[in-house]
Amino acid sequence: MESGKLLSWPEPPLRWTGHTRSINCIKYSPDGYYIVSGSSDKTIRIWDAETGAVVGEPLSGHAARVWSVAYSPDGRYIISGSEDNTVRIWDAETRAAVVKPLEGHTGDVWSVTYSPDGRHIITGSEDSTIRIWDAETATTVGKPLQGHSHAVQQLACSPDGRHIISGSEDMTVRIWDVKTGAAVGKPLVGHIDNVLSVAYSPDGRYIISGSSDTTIRIWNAGTGASVNNPLREHTEEV
Repeated sequence: MESGKLLSWPEPPLRWTGHTRSINCIKYSPDGYYIVSGSSDKTIRIWDAETGAVVGEPLSGHAARVWSVAYSPDGRYIISGSEDNTVRIWDAETRAAVVKPLEGHTGDVWSVTYSPDGRHIITGSEDSTIRIWDAETATTVGKPLQGHSHAVQQLACSPDGRHIISGSEDMTVRIWDVKTGAAVGKPLVGHIDNVLSVAYSPDGRYIISGSSDTTIRIWNAGTGASVNNPLREHTEEV
């Protein structure tokens, strides 16, 4: 930025319209040009991030509410998880389904994400399991990851792609080894209600989690120990 020159951002539209029911999830494309959203109207929409205009027709195929969406690291594909227990893969440019729905979960698919290298799709479900899929063949890799006693609400991959973290309605956060599918250490315990969101720090050293107990917790990713006291400024679920 030149000295004394301020960046100019376009004014966003007051209202982006297109979905006919609640929007349950949104994600940016890797290049930041687009936003993808999933809705209770059973569709997925792509938006121009600068203008707010809808790009093409909605992605239709799910038989129930869409709970989760994500872009592949190269931006070529979009994945979605639904109340219909399936995961779908879409071509981000043509908006067409790439393969048949990925079937295996026996409950709502609450969370979907890609591994950092784009080779795997990871999904978390109301059926309390996590599944890893080969992104190219759309087939499962190994057995479901089992350990949570209630629904898996959210997932994230470590920056190096070696681990998965999951947050569950059983009030715990778990760490998993991607290669073996085994749980790493004991569950991270401290929240007193559903864990609704999890993420890694960019360097992979820390994990953060948000909960229905209105707190945020920070954990050491290597030891699983809680770092400092919970953050308690929120008055509603995180």
